[in-house]
Amino acid sequence: MRRLRTDDRGALGVLIAILLGFGVLLGMGAIVIDTGFLYQERAELQNGADAGALAVAQGCAKGASTCLVNKANYYANHNAKDNVSTVEQVCGFDGNGVLSSCGASTGTMIDCPAKPAAGTKYVDVHTSTQTAGGDTLLPPSFARALAGNSAYDGTRVHACARATWGPPKTATTMAMTISWCEWSEATSNGTNYGPPPPETPPVSVHRVLKLHTTGGTTCPSGPSGSDGPGMFGWVDDTGSDCSVLISNNTYSADTGASAGSDCKAALASAFASREAVYFPIYTKVTGTGTGGTYTLSGFAGFVVTGYWLPGASQKDWLTNKNECKGSDKCIAGYFVQGLLPGTGTIGGPDLGTRIVQLTG
Repeated sequence: MRRLRTDDRGALGVLIAILLGFGVLLGMGAIVIDTGFLYQERAELQNGADAGALAVAQGCAKGASTCLVNKANYYANHNAKDNVSTVEQVCGFDGNGVLSSCGASTGTMIDCPAKPAAGTKYVDVHTSTQTAGGDTLLPPSFARALAGNSAYDGTRVHACARATWGPPKTATTMAMTISWCEWSEATSNGTNYGPPPPETPPVSVHRVLKLHTTGGTTCPSGPSGSDGPGMFGWVDDTGSDCSVLISNNTYSADTGASAGSDCKAALASAFASREAVYFPIYTKVTGTGTGGTYTLSGFAGFVVTGYWLPGASQKDWLTNKNECKGSDKCIAGYFVQGLLPGTGTIGGPDLGTRIVQLTG
């Protein structure tokens, strides 16, 4: 009898029965399982909205013909575990009237921020729940079993993302620079660009840019097209890939006419791929040699068709000529409008180059 009085076998079963009877375990299951599903659904919808906003913004940054709203559907669906989600709205301002105007923000955590300043180019992508079976509610596993909750059919989860685009004021580019004067003359002050690759451009947009000349050059407006003494268009790069991060209004010169091995490789790659590379454009040069400093104007895209530098040269693939004369150091090609890969900060002068950012 004493053993029976101290035996606790079966006590756990009684405890579980009590907890089930009062709904404690069901409530805990609803919190852990159902709330976990809600958070997972929210994360998937947010990833889809982010990817969709970036995709639409990248297209809109290139022009009206590539500003495709339905890109948001593809990325929203492919970021969902079941490959299905709802894109409720794609709206914003692209400058060409492709995107519909967005309504006022609701101010909730699942909505996009209030509209940006007038003139800012942006897109908002709103996503919400959709199951593989077509339901727009995320079904519960435990919450419906709670007392008084039998009519609960689930929750519709929402997310929103915003992407903006515009000309950069900071960016990572190739460690070579070109004067604003030469850019302005080549593009008629930003009104005449070549078509983006892979389309073959007309010869009328082709230019031979002199990085360093024996007698200097002049321009009808803006700064001189020649570099300062001992400066050949190279910029102090920050790594081994001929790249430079420009995060303020000035950047340092690298002396010498010859390109380093990394810049020779970068030029050869640009020449072979026939894809645009991006250069900082300067408006002013102070100092000389390694003490020289360029003042930034903005960033421009350029397709390299040929170059003639000490220890590195390529015959022009567009004109099939060697166009650099005497002891000049030149790069040939044409300026294009384009989307600069990588990150940066929006807010610089518009020299035909854009960047895209997630901002909400």
